[in-house]
Amino acid sequence: MGRLRERLGGRPAVGLVGAAALLSIVTGINRIVAPPGSRLPFLALLPEEATLLAGFTGAITGFLLLIAAYGLRRQLRAGWYAALVLLPLTALQGLVGSTRVGLLLALLSVVSVLVLAANRRPFSEEIDLTATQWAALAGLVGSLGYSTAGAYALNEEFTNLATVTDAVYFSVVTASTVGYGDVTPTSPLAKWFAMSALVLNVAAFAVALGVLFTPAIEARLTTALGRMTDTDIDLLADHVLVLGHGELTEPLIDELIEADAPFLVITPDEAVARVLTERDGVRVLTADPSDEEPLERANVADARAVVAATNNDAEDALAILTARQLNPDVTIVAAATGRENVNKLKRAGADTVISPATIGGHLLVESALEGGDSEAVARRLLDEE
Repeated sequence: MGRLRERLGGRPAVGLVGAAALLSIVTGINRIVAPPGSRLPFLALLPEEATLLAGFTGAITGFLLLIAAYGLRRQLRAGWYAALVLLPLTALQGLVGSTRVGLLLALLSVVSVLVLAANRRPFSEEIDLTATQWAALAGLVGSLGYSTAGAYALNEEFTNLATVTDAVYFSVVTASTVGYGDVTPTSPLAKWFAMSALVLNVAAFAVALGVLFTPAIEARLTTALGRMTDTDIDLLADHVLVLGHGELTEPLIDELIEADAPFLVITPDEAVARVLTERDGVRVLTADPSDEEPLERANVADARAVVAATNNDAEDALAILTARQLNPDVTIVAAATGRENVNKLKRAGADTVISPATIGGHLLVESALEGGDSEAVARRLLDEE
């Protein structure tokens, strides 16, 4: 059981939290649009407004929980804590919603909490923000706090502004430059304050968006260029490493995709990496497969098998030597382009070496001289019969 938990890592927790987030959003919006006609018996004492409130708050909590699931996907400890706080809220909102789907949401939230509590170890990464990012975040919070506190202090000099909720509403509407016009200043002092709040909030939002979201945009561009982020690689376990890319790699990738086996291709060719990523959605690490650092990043220590199948036996031998050094127990399979290199690749550390040219030549000669049906053998290998 412990070995299975270690192999799965935090993936079940991420999946459950993501499912709870989506279900919370869907049920919350559904309760807003179409409040339930019947209520569960043990919740009949609650006012009907509680159901509508559960809808609004349930949708908001669902979106926040979706952000927490993204944090879990990146193995962030903050995402783990956030999910533990939000899941009991979604469970309560599911019960207050007074529907069978709400009960399902409550049950899913409880199960998610239990799975999270049992899988704390995989989520150990701290939020790594630079000083500039912390400053941008502090500026955003400070500007919103300034506009909220100032609006509430000057509430008598604004129309339709009497509570803290009204002040927060004014602050958010001003920062987003929406300007509904329902809360307006009525004195020169209030107008000067509104202008200062507008300038500060817009500037803070612009800076925060640029500074905080730039790393995410860069990560997206990295994926588009055929590279993997460290987070994507860290989640790999019990996978197959394909070292290099050649003519034999294409059918190999097709077989791995059909078998639904997790795998990672390591190739130094950025053009090939980009094509594999865009066309087939293949995980690709753009690096030299014969170097130690890329193989360590690719979790060769946890790999199920290593395959070297390029058109260059010398490069395959170097990659095999490196993989065997980093993981003496991993199964290594290689394809030899030259018949004379089969034993060399075995001495480099490959457990199994196959020579496609030798096998193909044997089948051709058998058909020519002995009249054997080598084509039938080939079709059986390709499952085309």
